[in-house]
Amino acid sequence: MQRAKTVLGVLRERGRRGLPCDELYRQLFNPQLYLLAYGRIYANHGAMTPGVTSETVDGMSQRKINRIIEAMRHERYRFKPVRRIRIPKKNGKMRPLGLPTWSDKLVGEVIRLLLEAYYEPTFSDRSHGFRPRRGCHTALREVDHAWTGTSWFIEGDTADCFGSLDHQILLSILGEKVHDQRFLRLVRNMLKAGYLEDWRWGATLSGAPQGGATSPVLSNIYLHKMDEFVETVLVPEYSRGKRRARNPAYLELQNLLAKARRRGDRVQARAVRQRMVSLPSADPNDPAYRRLRYIRYADDHLLGFTGPKAEAEQIKQRLAQFLRDELKLELSQDKTLITH
Repeated sequence: MQRAKTVLGVLRERGRRGLPCDELYRQLFNPQLYLLAYGRIYANHGAMTPGVTSETVDGMSQRKINRIIEAMRHERYRFKPVRRIRIPKKNGKMRPLGLPTWSDKLVGEVIRLLLEAYYEPTFSDRSHGFRPRRGCHTALREVDHAWTGTSWFIEGDTADCFGSLDHQILLSILGEKVHDQRFLRLVRNMLKAGYLEDWRWGATLSGAPQGGATSPVLSNIYLHKMDEFVETVLVPEYSRGKRRARNPAYLELQNLLAKARRRGDRVQARAVRQRMVSLPSADPNDPAYRRLRYIRYADDHLLGFTGPKAEAEQIKQRLAQFLRDELKLELSQDKTLITH
């Protein structure tokens, strides 16, 4: 097991230093990685749920791991189609859920371990979904602590994100840093394995199946392009000024308060103080001050903007255009809102 952790540590260091990864496929020959993956998923509720075959965690053995590794050595391993079922959503619609076979779950978890180790150090600090030691509460805590003075919230939700990931774009993004064609072919085969629904085979032309171990990390790798666009293009463009100018009305009351105190007029000082409490000390309409903040949890993202609503609308449209043109994703019209 220590050898597996050493491998993941080396990958993590290469990712942190921005070095390319050119020998990822050969790590799939390491039986320790499969044992580590087994330890992470054998207790899951879905471990006893069969896919298109009757295979479950019950049949797990060292011999099965050896057979998988042998198939990997000769590039003979083939992913089976996932069994697709549909589960209800809160809005009454149905969400497709893919159920892989146990061997595919195990191999998928090994791929997830390798990809997560390499890409985790490169991900944005504004991304909180499906990451170690991060989650909904870390995202909410950041909004609560750092987003003071925000005027507009731009809520964004990508329509059917997992099901809409473009395979060619995803493999191209992976190929920027993973210079291992055998590993990329394996990921392509996994994405193209198809699905069985009511025992009819269907092709997976896009997306990663919900229920697959690799879907969360692949979606983070894919949506990291959006994080980079917001942080390097939109945030610098829509943020300016070190601090807001003082509010003239507040300054006027502040002067009245000082005069009342010098006269010893406590009644007027108390009345002025009460009026000051109801006013912001800084000018909320300062044209020289703008702030744009960003955070993402899985395919849901939130932008906080300090400035006029017209510019908030521009930010929403520019982000929607980037997703459409560069990542072939669409924002959900029902869930993408601008709220004061």
